[in-house]
Amino acid sequence: MPTDYQQELDLAVSLIRAAGRTALAYQRDGFSVEDKPDDSPVTAADKACELLMASAIRERFPEDGLLGEEGASEPAVSGRRWIIDPIDGTRDFVRGNRLWANFIAMEAEGEVKAGACGFPALGEIYWAARGHGAWREFEGVQTRLQASAITDVSKAVLCGNFAAKFADFPDRERFLDFADLFWSARCLGGAWDVMLLAAGKMDLWIEPSAKPWDFAPLQVIAEESGARYFTFSGSRSIYEGSAVICAPGLEAAARAAIGIPAAPA
Repeated sequence: MPTDYQQELDLAVSLIRAAGRTALAYQRDGFSVEDKPDDSPVTAADKACELLMASAIRERFPEDGLLGEEGASEPAVSGRRWIIDPIDGTRDFVRGNRLWANFIAMEAEGEVKAGACGFPALGEIYWAARGHGAWREFEGVQTRLQASAITDVSKAVLCGNFAAKFADFPDRERFLDFADLFWSARCLGGAWDVMLLAAGKMDLWIEPSAKPWDFAPLQVIAEESGARYFTFSGSRSIYEGSAVICAPGLEAAARAAIGIPAAPA
């Protein structure tokens, strides 16, 4: 397989575009909403977008595995797996907010190698592949993403979906003391927060409780922008349920605030 993952990235971006069109059509024409066992909502649009993406992957890469939020599952013969979140931010989608997104990523050798996410209501798509940078497309113009060079927490912007999840922090009081040091804080939804971070417009994002499909494309896009990604245990796994993404100059402070060891030299 080519090391640049261009074929996989081309497919990912094309599926993001198609899923975006599908989701927007449901918003225009109406859709049903159900509650899943964990009380999170799922819509007909979620299911249609996942079916669209999973079907295309099965046709193009039949030996690759699948992991989808809404049940798409396929064992990997090739050792590779595609991870799908058909609509990230379904609550935003249901309420008519514009910050929901479509996610897709390809994992190989235990690492996310390529990923893309699109914001159809905003007309923006983001993507990355290992070793080839992270990119944004808006109105036909492509721009390479670069995380900020900020090193001072007092000049940094904190973001993340943590306000309702303080119980999932190893040390809530220490984190609150840390959060109080920031120049500003914003909570705009996980995907949009991380894309702004990758573009250098925010500086530290924390998610204490989520699933691998919530993290997969965000990890590769953020890391290819120069940002750092680690979990509450200090690993780079997308399967531990937590994630911290930050500008490189804030990594040491963020690790200390979470209570995990410094990154290896």
